[in-house]
Amino acid sequence: MVALLAAVVVVPGTRADIPFPDQDPFYAEPVGLSEFENGAIMNSRPISVLGLPLPVSGWQLQYRTTGSAGEANADVATVMVPMVPWLGAGSRPLLSYQVAEDSLGTRCAPSFALRGGRDFSIVNTVLDVPFLAEAMRRGWAVVVSDYEGPQSRFFDGVNSGRAVLDGVRAARSFVPLGITESSPLGAWGYSGGAFATLWAMQLRASYAPELWFAGVTSGGVPSNIPGIVGGVDGGYQAGLGVLILIAMARNDPGSGLADALNDNGRLLMEQEADACGGDLVSRHLYRHVDEYANEPNLLDHPAFRAATNRQELGGWAPDVPLYLYHSIADDVIPVDGFTSLVDRYCALGANLTAIHSGIPGHNPAAALEAFGAMGFLSDRFAGIPASTGCTVR
Repeated sequence: MVALLAAVVVVPGTRADIPFPDQDPFYAEPVGLSEFENGAIMNSRPISVLGLPLPVSGWQLQYRTTGSAGEANADVATVMVPMVPWLGAGSRPLLSYQVAEDSLGTRCAPSFALRGGRDFSIVNTVLDVPFLAEAMRRGWAVVVSDYEGPQSRFFDGVNSGRAVLDGVRAARSFVPLGITESSPLGAWGYSGGAFATLWAMQLRASYAPELWFAGVTSGGVPSNIPGIVGGVDGGYQAGLGVLILIAMARNDPGSGLADALNDNGRLLMEQEADACGGDLVSRHLYRHVDEYANEPNLLDHPAFRAATNRQELGGWAPDVPLYLYHSIADDVIPVDGFTSLVDRYCALGANLTAIHSGIPGHNPAAALEAFGAMGFLSDRFAGIPASTGCTVR
């Protein structure tokens, strides 16, 4: 695994044969997009996963989904399956894995990295390679959707959730992947990927009722968005607050948040229009979001609250078995939002296990708590029933 990560990371420069999505004709919106059903495959191509000679078969699928405003979108999903027969009981499982895309531009989409793109924009996807590799080592097929869509709508819950579900629809219908209607489905995401995963599960019953998920795991869950921005504001992760500010203003023009920005804020939105989260963290160390606002206390401004409230998890409880985990000393996403979300889900009747992890730090918890998440999915794929009710520890 270390060798695989090194092979991806150390190759310098952008490969000329792997264009960024905005320059890649494969991503172009097809004629008659709105005439396709949600989840319909409009184009496909085989790929060498990560641009390396791995024992994995990979393809990219362009599929139709519906954005949060009801518009037809053409998204891309990367589907992968190990080149070994499935030896477990029943049909090969399919895992929907949500990378923390955390971006304002399509060059940060996981499909670019998974096809073999080489650029700083692939960092978030590379961090998830060990989890993807372990899933395929267990024989599972995997689908990774560019759930932010062609407009890179970070923290747009409905947009992301629908794109995840339609990506699963596309993967399940793609015959070369070998998934059948009897294949158990699972979903997993951490941090920004958890946001998309849980929004998909909140929307599942109304948007994709034919998709039943045997188990769903999510960690480092973004909840209480103003609290996240406030926690990083002025610190070394301040760029995450900048990312959220730009995304909220851009995604929700009706909130009036863009009008609350000063000249510096408007320039910020223009200059960082296609930035990745990693770009913003490196460029905006120790900044404060109030530097970009007409008035102090932007996080309490009605326009900011209106924009973030629409994206908060917890409006509905997922009706699938959940395994949630979060560090009690998370240095990026405060744990209080997670605790409140768990309480909300439980009050709404969810069946879940929630782990308040003692592993300090956002990234360390992602790595070490993955063992429990993987075990939960393995049990569900094996047909072992999940416990009912709420178990919180």
